[in-house]
Amino acid sequence: MNNNKDIFGKNSLEHQEYKINKSADNGWIESSFGKYSWIKNNGENESAEFLGISITNFKLKIVGFIILFLSLILFGRVFYLQIIKGQEYVAMAESNRIRQVPIIAERGIIFDRNQKALVGNAPNFYLALVPNDLPKDGAIRTEAIQKIADIANVLPQEIEEQISTFKSYNYQSIPIKNNISYEQAAYFEILNNTYPAIQVKTGLQRKYETPESLSHIIGYLRNITKDDLENNSSYLPTDDIGKSGVETQYESVLRGEYGKQQIEVDAVGREVNILAKKNPVRGSDIIISIDSDFQKKVEDILQKHLRANGLSRGSIIISDVSNGEILSMVSAPFYDNNIFSGELSVDTYNSLANNPNKPLFNRSISGEYPSGSTIKPVFAAAALEENIITENTNFLSSGGIKVGDWFYPDWKAGGHGATNVRKALAESINTFFYIIGGGLLDNTLQNFTFEGLGVAKLAEYAKKFGLSKKLGIDLPSESDGFFPSKEWKEEVKQEAWYIGDTYHLAIGQGDLLVTPLQVNFFTLVFANEGTLYQPHILKAIMKQDGNVIVNEPKVLNKNFISQKNIDIVRKGLRDGVLYGSSRSLGDLNVEVAGKTGTAEWGTNKKPHAWFTGFAPYDNPKIAITVLIEEGGEGSAIAVPIAKEILWWYFNG
Repeated sequence: MNNNKDIFGKNSLEHQEYKINKSADNGWIESSFGKYSWIKNNGENESAEFLGISITNFKLKIVGFIILFLSLILFGRVFYLQIIKGQEYVAMAESNRIRQVPIIAERGIIFDRNQKALVGNAPNFYLALVPNDLPKDGAIRTEAIQKIADIANVLPQEIEEQISTFKSYNYQSIPIKNNISYEQAAYFEILNNTYPAIQVKTGLQRKYETPESLSHIIGYLRNITKDDLENNSSYLPTDDIGKSGVETQYESVLRGEYGKQQIEVDAVGREVNILAKKNPVRGSDIIISIDSDFQKKVEDILQKHLRANGLSRGSIIISDVSNGEILSMVSAPFYDNNIFSGELSVDTYNSLANNPNKPLFNRSISGEYPSGSTIKPVFAAAALEENIITENTNFLSSGGIKVGDWFYPDWKAGGHGATNVRKALAESINTFFYIIGGGLLDNTLQNFTFEGLGVAKLAEYAKKFGLSKKLGIDLPSESDGFFPSKEWKEEVKQEAWYIGDTYHLAIGQGDLLVTPLQVNFFTLVFANEGTLYQPHILKAIMKQDGNVIVNEPKVLNKNFISQKNIDIVRKGLRDGVLYGSSRSLGDLNVEVAGKTGTAEWGTNKKPHAWFTGFAPYDNPKIAITVLIEEGGEGSAIAVPIAKEILWWYFNG
């Protein structure tokens, strides 16, 4: 091998002879044909053969373009990451190191009208986890979830479902199990060293001091759902939220405002330092209009009579006639709302939800029933106000009215004889109300010998008294009731409206439906001489700064019946106690006025029993309405219940 061989050409000696220098007559030039030439002083060219790779100007441009292109891509990516997304990634990194931890606010207390606490807050432990802090490896993650599930006595699928449900809360605590024991809490704290995702939280659960009788009014809390979170952006997955009664109606008042801690965590999510803290703001307390001692007595009286008659369902409402406050509202059967504060099992919930007596159902405001004869005072007032009758107008009650082949009976087979409005109310005479409601046809059935109010006027006055629409009580799930019309029957039943339909309406039968609350509040109109109030439960809000917000009465309607006509109806209701269907109330030491009702509602079904009235007659304080489902005649069961309650209220 010739070690003197030059790497650029064959002639190494020539290469050695001519050195590169900066003189004008010596130098390398590169030919465009891939040869290296040496230029001598004498102008002779001696060429050396090129043994390397030839690089042309074109190829250099391509290489340069590629390098430039790649550099631009790299620069663009760096610009995107550092400039455009830089703050976001910094924030993400910071959120992995610094976290905002909420501090729960104590929920406000609910008091009765005498400021007796009806609910309190009891501390409890619950298990939560932060999904982001779970192991990332699939197998290890599955093992961790299984371990947590075993100790918490839940299914792994339940944990996975919670993680999936609250997947947008990856860096926050999500609930796994409520009300874990002290021993479980201690064990999970130890397990936190192995699985930092686990968190034992100290929360507050509701403790209801007067369960059952107040369950439909107070309601309960439950764990927040995904839908709740979507509608309430200020809530967290570990929150409880009002689901029924006052707890949900005044959720925003009772809830309070979260505090927060800014904490620093290590690489696996463990807290290492508290950086900042803001204290929570306790929720406001509220006073409701219910007298809890009276409520308990009403519950006991209702239960006693139901058991004695082999019944289980009913409603009682007592209200203040001067302002529409609810003093007592009982719906039977009851339920213990404390069970919703604990770890509610599927079996326990199903036993309530599937119970044929529907204990979760608030009959007082949500139940819809035929009114029976309790509605007769409304239509008596309407007839007086429309001047189709006077106090002295008489119709003959001979046992019923025959229209063609149809017979509309009175409850007394032989009839009641000559009947005016006061007697019709006192003895609940159907014939009188058939006539003032639907009129009286002649023998041809073409012409009226007496023209009644008609269905349109009946509907008009029913609405004035608060029927066929929500009254607006401050509790959820109030029903509208229902008042039929000619148009409704033609459209829904595809049948014509007949005079018999109007007759049925006029005595509170047919397709008419009312709630016990509506019956109680049209009774108020006669008790307070003409004002329909909006029913309400809230009496006052006591804010944490010491301010008290009093809930003022709201008037829905007033002066739509003259004082003269109200007085006539009132006298008829008082006559009902003196010698009519409510006469067993006559021996009370307080004067009562009222109306019974026996509401037929289905084939081979016992009618619902009603009583509604007020006391004292001359200076009314309260209105009382009693409904007993399938109780039979109102005078047989509803009146005795009302009597015992009235005696206790005025003498107990």
